[in-house]
Amino acid sequence: MQLEDHLGDIIRKARAMSGIAAAAAAGAAGLAEDELAALEETGQFALRKVNLAALARLIGLHPQKLEGIAGGWLPAPPALSRWRELRVFTTAGEGLTVNCYLVWDEATREAASFDTGLDAQPVLACLTENGLVLRHVFITHSHWDHVEALPKIRAAWPKARLHSSSKTAPVEQRNKPEEIVQVGGLRVTYRETPGHAEDGVTYLIGNWQDDAPHAAVVGDAIFAGSMGRGNPSYDLARQKVREQILTLPPDTLICPGHGPCTTVREEKEHNPFF
Repeated sequence: MQLEDHLGDIIRKARAMSGIAAAAAAGAAGLAEDELAALEETGQFALRKVNLAALARLIGLHPQKLEGIAGGWLPAPPALSRWRELRVFTTAGEGLTVNCYLVWDEATREAASFDTGLDAQPVLACLTENGLVLRHVFITHSHWDHVEALPKIRAAWPKARLHSSSKTAPVEQRNKPEEIVQVGGLRVTYRETPGHAEDGVTYLIGNWQDDAPHAAVVGDAIFAGSMGRGNPSYDLARQKVREQILTLPPDTLICPGHGPCTTVREEKEHNPFF
């Protein structure tokens, strides 16, 4: 799987969120404005050398890490077999792809889904094929692409408890401070990670068999090599990722809303936003 954001996406996103004009960014990069526009659109270099280090410093990115993205960095594919009862579903539609996740306890067959993506069928099929009972549906944030399939999942499993930090959700569905949700032997907690979305949260899944590290379902707070656009607040979005996600143990599996899975170690070493 390729990165959610190519080099140009990262540059455009950082430039826009930092409030840097195209003319200033182009000048730092040693490009004409139309060349910068082409770079942001395609992720491809212009014919002459781009001063990525100067551009990165201007728009608030880590120069060496941005150069790593330009050089084709991808996260080392995590060995998902360590998390034996975790499944990743990448759903497609409306010109984009969105991830959702399903976990379950091997002994009790109790399951929980994390976001729904654009299509309920993969999750519903996995539940049936493995003889699972969906007990919980966790929502990382309420942007449409992460909840599009929620009505169909709830219709199929009306007794599954919904978890969300949306202020518009009924009180009984809202995440509660310090709450630990059991999914059989698995334990789910959460950390507030607003910035991309006002109701953004990261769910931590622990107590796996064979002592696998925690899995962090992060929504759009962070992607492999990038992050979600800071819609309410870019500064808050980066602050929360640093405080709530990148402080987790290095082997923690990061399960993003878009793009490939990664780890805390990979993102601390290679993500140019941090």
